[in-house]
Amino acid sequence: MSDSAQHTDGAAAPEDASRHLATIIERPWRAVYEFASDPRNLPRWAGGLAGSEVQREVTQWSMNSPMGRVLVSFVPENELGVMDHSVTLPTGESTLNPLRVLPLEESRCEVVFTLRRGTMSESEFAEDAAAVAEDLATLKEICERD
Repeated sequence: MSDSAQHTDGAAAPEDASRHLATIIERPWRAVYEFASDPRNLPRWAGGLAGSEVQREVTQWSMNSPMGRVLVSFVPENELGVMDHSVTLPTGESTLNPLRVLPLEESRCEVVFTLRRGTMSESEFAEDAAAVAEDLATLKEICERD
């Protein structure tokens, strides 16, 4: 296979179709998972998503964000550190956001967020990546302090 990625249909994949953003946190994975997977904590660390109080809406969570009122649905609690969540924007567009807490050692873990470009322009994608990186840095700071 060549240096460029290929789709299964043989077409070249955009090199920037997704981006993995990660941080190492000096805390056990379970403690980070329990904090980060609780939607009520989103306003503390995910400023790009939750700017206000989070409210339960049957099977989803609603919150005001910089993009307007959004709905967020997380996968069920699990032993694998998976915190995938769908965000439904005010426009009705919904995006799946893969998010994982991976154990590295007993007292440290890695948090990995996969940002998907979708219909974003190159500059919007770069801005979104910067916002996610800032959110992960805030998560790290909170978890290592508490």
